[in-house]
Amino acid sequence: MGAQDTDLEAAAAAARAALVREIAESGVWDADPAWRDVFEQVPRHVFVPYYYLPKATGYQRLWREDPDPRRRARWLRGAYADEPLATRVRDGELVSSSSQPSLMARMLVELDVREGDRVLEIGAGTGYNAALLARRAGEQNVTTVDLDPEITESARRHLAEAGCRPAVVTGDGALGCPEHAPYDRIIATCALRAVPTAWPAQCRPGARVLAPLATGLILLTVRDAGHAEGRFLHTPAYFVPLRGTTRGEEPVQHIGGLPRRALADDCFRFLLALTAGRLDPHEALALWEREGRPERERFGVTVSGEHEWAWLDAPEGPYAWPLPSPAGPAGLA
Repeated sequence: MGAQDTDLEAAAAAARAALVREIAESGVWDADPAWRDVFEQVPRHVFVPYYYLPKATGYQRLWREDPDPRRRARWLRGAYADEPLATRVRDGELVSSSSQPSLMARMLVELDVREGDRVLEIGAGTGYNAALLARRAGEQNVTTVDLDPEITESARRHLAEAGCRPAVVTGDGALGCPEHAPYDRIIATCALRAVPTAWPAQCRPGARVLAPLATGLILLTVRDAGHAEGRFLHTPAYFVPLRGTTRGEEPVQHIGGLPRRALADDCFRFLLALTAGRLDPHEALALWEREGRPERERFGVTVSGEHEWAWLDAPEGPYAWPLPSPAGPAGLA
């Protein structure tokens, strides 16, 4: 290892320690302190050898091998900032990213992973989240799936450099990965419009499924192969959409005429996203005000066979909206 590499590793270790302290101060690991050790062990900079920063005319690329030491130092600082990073841009469109570390920490704690759990991750990204899961559950128990072969190939390289080798599969994440089932935990790091029926079917009873949906995070408990149910977490979440054979277009929302105070409210925008194509925005506004401006955790999702619906307060209550069929043309985005 040369002097430059030694300096890089020392600087990376210091930056990683600072990031871990910042996340710890938020209290996210109070319920499961073992995750702090995991984040201390996994080097995020290995998984983001380059990334893109948005600018007025597109994106600026920062990378590890930049000959300019100042830009290289800026790359390393960004790699350990508590911020999401754009890692793959195609034709000006963001297609893959590394999530905000504190949000990843919160999701992993809520997933409640234990050593020996068999875990499926939908959306390989850089491989960083798979590495964290592998450190906790055991690399032989973790599978990560992505549709894009370029993404899975780079994730494999990053994981190998970090000394970690979970299974990395190129395929449609909406179909799960039946060859490594059954799973105790499934986590998606890409946005859904509905929960694929293949996921509960590949889980053991009692498994947890955590996925971004409608700018929120839905946490489901699997009862059996055809049934799962759960509520949204309080945390907002914005992810790159899942791409695959079940992709569909998001319904267009015409929101002209709504009051600014409502449009500025994150939970109202969540309700608009959750009921898109099912409730007129003015109907959504009336419901939101009538029910005391409900926050995300009052909403939930039920999967029952081929039927799937979102609800407010109770699955069989007066407010329920069917979600797009995961198998149909208006499925996942």
